[in-house]
Amino acid sequence: MATVNYSVPDDVRDLFNETFAHGNRSAIIAGLMRRAVEEHEQQARAVCAIDRMLERRAARPAVTPGAVEDALAELRR
Repeated sequence: MATVNYSVPDDVRDLFNETFAHGNRSAIIAGLMRRAVEEHEQQARAVCAIDRMLERRAARPAVTPGAVEDALAELRR
């Protein structure tokens, strides 16, 4: 297991230590780090998905308002 040293504001450290005084603070920090990595990866996947959708949208021909109205009229029949 590795040791990691980070600087945090004193008030954050004190609140953390008070809140988790009876818990395994190392395990809590490890869990928070895992969660941060997962959230970062999820956000990166979302950005990629949006980029792919925008690329596909740009590659498709534009639909005119008239074409939309015609399609709706066809569906209503």
